[in-house]
Amino acid sequence: MKKIIFVFGTRPEAIKMATVINIFKRNKTIFQTYVAVTAQHRQMLDQVLDIFNIIPDFDLDLMSENQTLESITAKIIDGVSNIFLKVNPDLIFVQGDTTTTFAASLAAFYKKIPVAHIEAGLRTNNKYSPFPEEVNRKMTSVISTYHFPPTKDSEQNLLSEGINKNNVLITGNTVIDALLLVSDKIDSEIKIYESFYIKKYKINFDVKKTILVTGHRRESFGYGFENICNAIKNVAENNNNVQFIYPIHLNPNVQEPVNRILNNIDNIYLIPPQDYVPFIFLMKKSYLVLTDSGGVQEEAPSLGKPVIVMRDTTERPEGINVGTTALVGTNTKNIISKIEFLLNNKEEYNKMAKAANPFGSGKASEKIYDKILNDL
Repeated sequence: MKKIIFVFGTRPEAIKMATVINIFKRNKTIFQTYVAVTAQHRQMLDQVLDIFNIIPDFDLDLMSENQTLESITAKIIDGVSNIFLKVNPDLIFVQGDTTTTFAASLAAFYKKIPVAHIEAGLRTNNKYSPFPEEVNRKMTSVISTYHFPPTKDSEQNLLSEGINKNNVLITGNTVIDALLLVSDKIDSEIKIYESFYIKKYKINFDVKKTILVTGHRRESFGYGFENICNAIKNVAENNNNVQFIYPIHLNPNVQEPVNRILNNIDNIYLIPPQDYVPFIFLMKKSYLVLTDSGGVQEEAPSLGKPVIVMRDTTERPEGINVGTTALVGTNTKNIISKIEFLLNNKEEYNKMAKAANPFGSGKASEKIYDKILNDL
């Protein structure tokens, strides 16, 4: 049997790897599948593992308060290297662009273990935006043997960097695989979720248009987050028919400005980070989504929700090109202008809401499995 290890550390990685892991685990006669987590994000990671019934074989539990990139990188390399010594895998899987992704890939390279990279080829070509993700994914591409880009554009990025076309397979994004499974579950229990948010947070989705907000990017810490919060405050105070729901990321650099600027505004609901399934419910109930997240740029269009991206660059230009997303940066006036434009212009709103999602149809995990089954 071939030994496969999936290595990840954050909630987005877990979501995008879960359906792939479960496909490999089903074929126990060909693959011996292991799951190793670094717990780069502890609480949010555990939520997703429970949803998809994934029990890690190895848990490094590396989360520490105010951890630096230097310290977490060193700990991941050391920790996963020890796991590789125990298992002696034939292949490791990594996903996306986190510090876990790069550090685990580097550790595998040192031991001459092939790497398969899910969601490969995303680029902004600005090494500091997003930081450190852009460099993480570029260095992972240099190391990897198998590359699974979600779109034609991401494939072309890899080919232009000299990656062998025979080792590249366009799959769509695995996040859509997970989203469609969870969305069906939510639809069958919709009243339960609506009742929960009324009782827990006094949020009624039938009264006002809901704008869902997520924000956590390191490059926006400081003035960037203050600008975002001031824009939200302005729109909330000038539009009584709108309500904002903002699950606040646990990072203190996010918590402080959000709570300072947006607290005690009647139509802004500041709530704790949500588990994956409730978050998808919130997205389904939203009129539009305001985010700096990469995954949300892929998920929301599958639910027909326009996305306003609060970043200066995006590694997912496909959404902008087809019209599902709009890139506005962290300038307060630009954010306000785009939100109010979509609130007041139904024709333009419908163009974004009805544009086809370029990130796949929910078959990415099967394509990845078939490629490795045939090649390894």
